Amino acid sequence: MSYYPIQLDKIRNLKYGMVAIDLIEKKYKKPIMEIESMQNGKLTMEEYAYVIWAGLVHEDKNLTPKKVMELIDEHSSLLAVTKEFWNAFNAVFTDGEAEEVEEEGKNE
Repeated sequence: MSYYPIQLDKIRNLKYGMVAIDLIEKKYKKPIMEIESMQNGKLTMEEYAYVIWAGLVHEDKNLTPKKVMELIDEHSSLLAVTKEFWNAFNAVFTDGEAEEVEEEGKNE
């Protein structure tokens, strides 16, 4: 499993394994693949804060979704952080083969 660093008050590492996904599923009371806003990318600010928090809480147990919002506002941008969030989150559901094939195609 990969870590995806983001610069906030310090370098923090997004990680979406089973624990983070379980946190998200418990909040929404449904499997991750049935959460409509996760499928269509139309998350509210509260939802973004929560799913980003779920990927960061592994290294800071005192972090909260509200604190995540404050850190993004003070030290980064929503665009930069959500871009890395989607990279980290989508990586969980790929095995790397599609990326390898795509890279091989570029080299031909």
